[in-house]
Amino acid sequence: GAAWTLLAGAGAGQTQLDDPQVDDVAHWGHPLDMHLATKGLQGWPKLLLEVWHVDSWGRPGLAGYGVCHVPSAPGCHRVTCVTWRPRGTRGQRLLGTGGPQLRVPEVAVTGAGERFRLRTESAGSVHLELGVMARNMGTYGV
Repeated sequence: GAAWTLLAGAGAGQTQLDDPQVDDVAHWGHPLDMHLATKGLQGWPKLLLEVWHVDSWGRPGLAGYGVCHVPSAPGCHRVTCVTWRPRGTRGQRLLGTGGPQLRVPEVAVTGAGERFRLRTESAGSVHLELGVMARNMGTYGV
């Protein structure tokens, strides 16, 4: 939201690649370190995830998008982020040429109510362990 300011850390970035060998589970161990300040509680922070895959020919493709809220309580939290992707045409699915992608992925966060216009399909889940620290929130009754 407009009331939030990124004081330190990266607001966006790309992490690492994993090649799952067992049970199609990719293990991701990349820390996210962001320090935010706010003047109001409107627009609480969310995480937008883009999960990509590489096919057997080495071509990257979108596996799915996911959006989840950052917990508001301090402490360690386990969060499950359900992912989805735009459903491609029958030809795209049969030929494996990859499916459509959002031109502006941030729309998945800000215009989530507009997703009903898209034909989408489930793309799995991402399980996150988030540590949240809050400072001076109690002073303002939060």
